[in-house]
Amino acid sequence: MKKIAIIMGSQSDWDTMQFAAHTLNEFNIEYDKLIISAHRTPDRLYEFAKNSSKKYSVIIAGAGGSAHLPGMVASLTIVPVLGVPIESNFLNGIDSLLSIIQMPKGVPVGTLAVGKSGAINAALLSISILSQNDKEIAHALTLYREKQTKSVKTSPK
Repeated sequence: MKKIAIIMGSQSDWDTMQFAAHTLNEFNIEYDKLIISAHRTPDRLYEFAKNSSKKYSVIIAGAGGSAHLPGMVASLTIVPVLGVPIESNFLNGIDSLLSIIQMPKGVPVGTLAVGKSGAINAALLSISILSQNDKEIAHALTLYREKQTKSVKTSPK
């Protein structure tokens, strides 16, 4: 089985993207975590994206501000790219969200919620994608969902 890639534009994005890693750890899914800046390391981005299908099944890409990383990677690979908008200082991540979600037709990026919830859901969506071809992962995801359902009380205290 290929790995998941968790990529981000800068070290500060790890504050959010670590939640994707924690979620993948719960399922014992292998992943690499890499800093790849669309603007500051374009050669690194190009090499990663062009070779990504050899090593990865899904790419989770966190980006803030202009948030070009997910779209640029998606334009260079056929591996599914899931974009996580990082909360920014300017517009609380709305700028990141709009940048990622407004991909032109023909270059899709699955876009998740801003911040921690988006990172966790990107990992869960990656796991769901992998579960289509792996019965063990599908079973683990089913158990996760059942546990989540059971944790919801029927009435407030």
